[in-house]
Amino acid sequence: MRSERGMLIVLSGPSGSGKGTLVKSLLSRRDDTVLSVSVTTRAPRPGEEEGVHYFFRTREEVEAMIAEDSLLEYAQYNGNYYGTPEQPIRRWLEEGKNVLLEIEVQGAEKVMDHRSDLVSLFITIPSMKELERRLRDRGTETEEAMAGRLRVARQELSRAFRYDYVVLNDEVEKAVDRIQTIIDAEKMRYSRMENLILEVMEDAETD
Repeated sequence: MRSERGMLIVLSGPSGSGKGTLVKSLLSRRDDTVLSVSVTTRAPRPGEEEGVHYFFRTREEVEAMIAEDSLLEYAQYNGNYYGTPEQPIRRWLEEGKNVLLEIEVQGAEKVMDHRSDLVSLFITIPSMKELERRLRDRGTETEEAMAGRLRVARQELSRAFRYDYVVLNDEVEKAVDRIQTIIDAEKMRYSRMENLILEVMEDAETD
């Protein structure tokens, strides 16, 4: 029987849209999906672990990875690099795992420009007021950084048209249900079911 290849799923949206919370809940529900861990030059936030949330690297280290062409994509956001190591993604996809990329909009567009074998999801918030409330609740942003994130969020919202799907994160569990529905439907696209159809046709010819 056929060996089913995994799906590459790009998930992005404004900082504060709840991407991390959605990803954590989604991964707890699905054992066929893994999270690609990005590299970043920003400092760890409280509770973040090396190799779990990010690979925390110096600017020089990330620029060396860029020079070696070992990143699927990279972008600069608020003065820091963010990037996606490519080798683990290839391995997981071949093993039949769905690989989730939780990346910034700028990086997501680079991936979408160079690959067609993916599903892209844009996570949006109910309102800018709600986004500001979520950012303030973090308690990790200066007023200057807050203003910067809100400004970038407006720019990112204007790029939502590039994505296959837009998912409203008004309530976490409802939003995760929406993402699950998208993944399950995408698995049944003809392009992913073609091999099965061909196998059925071959069986019919041998009966």
